[in-house]
Amino acid sequence: MMTAIFVFIKCELGHANDVAADIVDNVAKVSEVYSTSGQYDLLAKFNLHKDEDIGTFVTRVVQTRPHIRDTFTVITFSPFLPTGGQ
Repeated sequence: MMTAIFVFIKCELGHANDVAADIVDNVAKVSEVYSTSGQYDLLAKFNLHKDEDIGTFVTRVVQTRPHIRDTFTVITFSPFLPTGGQ
């Protein structure tokens, strides 16, 4: 079973594309990375094992990537999935 977490990422000025490419290319548990407008530059989705420590993952794997200034993590639970019929 997996847990999806979403991490908003604030980058050093001028480095959002570099950070996005670095995460996509070098972080194994990333699912998607989006550019955003507003307070944060990027939104990344990661799929972690249920027993994996989210705080350790974010602080050691995500926040230590080059050119990241700040993060804000959203932890998810109980996904709502399509049933297949309309």
